Amino acid sequence: MPLTPSAVLAAVIGNKPASRPDIIKKVWAYIKKQGLQDTINKRMINADDKLKALFAGKSQVSMFDLAKIVSSNVSK
Repeated sequence: MPLTPSAVLAAVIGNKPASRPDIIKKVWAYIKKQGLQDTINKRMINADDKLKALFAGKSQVSMFDLAKIVSSNVSK
């Protein structure tokens, strides 16, 4: 079932509705492209300005929090 990204999530992945796995893939593609995965602790994601808005102002989150963050930023 396609989910609609919030405005904050759309700033990172675009505003086209997509499935949850596709949204997670797009967020990871953005993280990799921007080089935002922490070099020392690979489980952590460093936020740029777009991701900081998505991560509720946090400058770093764990990759394990990513699914929860995406869930709170999509609607059916």
